Amino acid sequence: MDDLDSRLLTLFTEEPHVGVLAASRRLGVARGTVQARLDRLAERGVITGWHPHLSPAALGHPVTAFLTLQIRQGTGHHLVSAHLAQIPEVIEAHTITGDGDMWTRVVARSNADLQRVIDQVLEHDGISRSTTVIALAEQVPHRVLPLATHVAAR
Repeated sequence: MDDLDSRLLTLFTEEPHVGVLAASRRLGVARGTVQARLDRLAERGVITGWHPHLSPAALGHPVTAFLTLQIRQGTGHHLVSAHLAQIPEVIEAHTITGDGDMWTRVVARSNADLQRVIDQVLEHDGISRSTTVIALAEQVPHRVLPLATHVAAR
């Protein structure tokens, strides 16, 4: 990562529809340079896709909760993960250290609907216990650009 990569990522993050030619003009570099940089960033896994960011709230699911799951010994995280992947309201899951074994972010239409989602998560025999925390408000949305800018400035 260097300054040009940082400026390129900032531009495409702030204006995802800018296009390669317009980006090259704005940044004062050749179109081929912009395309080569984008390709390199994608090959290295820095850029993971060009998809829209979807809002669960706008899709009718304004409730966000975090479930900490305890997995039964010998079950295997992959079996629980496969179960979770079948539930549309599960939007993220990670194996973790600490008190639990897996952390899951879920969304729901309401607090009452959240109970349905939790019950669906807990249907898997490999999950022995769950703790739920409901999010009240998002303070810092998911972001990576500040990290990329910091890395490029080193």
